[in-house]
Amino acid sequence: MRKNGENQSWYSLGIIWAGAMICIPSLLVGNTLISGMSLSKSLFVAFVGYSIVVLLMILQGIQSSDLGKPTVQVAGQVFGNKGSRTIISIILAVACLGWFGIQANVCGAAVANLLAVYHMNMPVPLASFLSGLVMVISAIYGIKVLRVLSYIAVPLLVVICAFGLIQTLTGDHLQIIQNYKPKGNMSFMNGLAVTIGSFALGAVIAGDYSQFSNKRSDVLKAAIFGIIPAGVFMIGIGAVLSIAYKTSDITAVFMDIATPFIGGIALILATWKTNLVNAISGGFALINVFNISKQKEKMAVGIAGMVGTLLAVVGILNYFTPIMSILSAMIPPVAGVMIASYWVMNKGDKNSWREVEGVNRLGIYSWLVGAVIASIPVVFSLFPSLPQIPNQPLIGIVISFVIYYFGHRISVQKTIMLEENR
Repeated sequence: MRKNGENQSWYSLGIIWAGAMICIPSLLVGNTLISGMSLSKSLFVAFVGYSIVVLLMILQGIQSSDLGKPTVQVAGQVFGNKGSRTIISIILAVACLGWFGIQANVCGAAVANLLAVYHMNMPVPLASFLSGLVMVISAIYGIKVLRVLSYIAVPLLVVICAFGLIQTLTGDHLQIIQNYKPKGNMSFMNGLAVTIGSFALGAVIAGDYSQFSNKRSDVLKAAIFGIIPAGVFMIGIGAVLSIAYKTSDITAVFMDIATPFIGGIALILATWKTNLVNAISGGFALINVFNISKQKEKMAVGIAGMVGTLLAVVGILNYFTPIMSILSAMIPPVAGVMIASYWVMNKGDKNSWREVEGVNRLGIYSWLVGAVIASIPVVFSLFPSLPQIPNQPLIGIVISFVIYYFGHRISVQKTIMLEENR
């Protein structure tokens, strides 16, 4: 429960969420969208996607604000106290390992490109492996490094982006942006899936940060003003820079903005900073999933980081779009089940909330069915010989919502009938 002195203003919560958007993944989303869409359509998709994310964040965050509990405890009603730890930990582990691999891959490409400037050749897979290894070691033995990196990496990333944006709005770059026509053809739904997937986890576990908010309106204001402006702005920067510098390679963009050294260092530090969090969070998630002893936290962090590093070595960055689509399919159904329970069945009344002991199978099955069905189009898209199904990133949350709602009603009616027959 919330303790005295732990209350936070909407502004401080909004700053935390806005800060989460100022990162390399947001630039990658913009980079991905602009490869198959016009700039105006990319910005519109970003706005719609983050508006959906914000709606989920508000509904999820208010539950924790009402109850003064983090997401994993709030979910104890729909998944059971043991089931919630397992489900939340699984999606946290998958997301963190995937993001670790993507960012280690970006870092490896930056290292390889930077060395190439000085006539030293290193394959990107090897550079990604070494980058991931350094990140893992830092996460295990140098957690304090995170604070130092944050003070350096975030301001440097902002300065590089701002400098690049100023450059693109002057001279020949502006004409290139105005005349841009995408080479690919990404559908609106695929773009929406990429955008939602990039922050789906943040939406579902919003309660971890909003649990100390006093009022529901604080969560609403923090989500709207913290996520949408920062998110759309960063996606816009990623898109504009990709157009102006005529490349879909984010490392090449950064090395062209300023000097190769400054741009390369900015990317390396930014990905390093974020991956310390991914490794630590992923390690803790593995502990909960596999019931590992707390004394083995460092080992779990190391395993999480090394799995992410191996993903980087095999070039996970090349699969950025399907990975974001999988995350948008797998994670939001968790919110679908929780929203059905708290907001529809309990009518948003915190006094109706009750934790279920053990595992609530209905909640788990509802989430799993929604997640699997929503993932089918993404899986099929990886195999061109299979029939292609249009991507519907919101279908999973709807299916999970419906299954849990009607499943719970049927269960209650059966219980009432049994009691009447006694």
